[in-house]
Amino acid sequence: MDVLAERPVHIVAIDDEPSAIAVLKAACEIAGFKLDYANDPRKGLALVREQEPDVVLLDVMMPELNGFDVCAQLKNDPDTHLIPIILITALDSRDDRIRGIEAGCDDFVSKPFDRLELTTRACSLARLRRLTADLDDAEKILASIAKNVEAKDENTGEHCERLTRIGSAFGEYLGLAGPDIKALARAGILHDIGKIGIPDAVLLKKGQLNPEEWDIMRRHPVIGAELLAPLHSMRRVVPIVRHHHESWNGKGYPDGLAGEDIPLIARVFSLVDAFDALTTERPYKRALSIEETFDVLNKECGAGKWDPELLRKFTQFIMSR
Repeated sequence: MDVLAERPVHIVAIDDEPSAIAVLKAACEIAGFKLDYANDPRKGLALVREQEPDVVLLDVMMPELNGFDVCAQLKNDPDTHLIPIILITALDSRDDRIRGIEAGCDDFVSKPFDRLELTTRACSLARLRRLTADLDDAEKILASIAKNVEAKDENTGEHCERLTRIGSAFGEYLGLAGPDIKALARAGILHDIGKIGIPDAVLLKKGQLNPEEWDIMRRHPVIGAELLAPLHSMRRVVPIVRHHHESWNGKGYPDGLAGEDIPLIARVFSLVDAFDALTTERPYKRALSIEETFDVLNKECGAGKWDPELLRKFTQFIMSR
């Protein structure tokens, strides 16, 4: 279904010329858009933050605060940076367009504008805005769920933040592609989201789990992967979530993958996760030193748990920090 069919495209226009606003009113009425507007750039900033429209139409030449400055403020604000901005300007020089791009604008329309061109461009950007907003909301909800699961499981939010930070840095050290580095960062938050499907009696049990309880606990990577799979933006995160408990020797879970059959980014994340677990104090253990941690990791590698070459690179990475 077209995301624009849900409700009219919502425009906020900021222009100090009443005649220009009148023209925009007429164009929006013909197109079936909802229009809010401000003649003062500072009031316009407040209006955008209050209304969170689909698109901002922004005049460049305004007193006190020009359109480039307004655009930059909106794009530097986490609450409004995803809202597309069309600069409407009589300026047509290369330098002005570069300045607009540097301020973060998404499109230009020259005065006097063609009504159909303007509304078509606004529709295109509004569609992208709504899709992006839906995706952003979905990811925020997933992150909130994942952090609540971590907190319940006696892991702090700092654990997720450390995994995000170290995972991204190690990915860069390895020269991984940008999308894979982004996936490692997301996995820092989402890797154990599948624990939402594990009964509290198992998840929060004090002491050792029995074999039946372990079978239940080992389902969490599959639950997490299935939860994330419908989101296209999570396609690189899903292999990490599903396979971060696999072992190099094939004795891990849930699929018993071995060696290079385990996706590289899952192997990368597993090492970072293990390192953080060992070097962090938990209610049931003290924090190990770096040297003690690598003693443990090397012994586990000798028993077949870790990719030996990747562990060597990870050791170099940590020691170089």
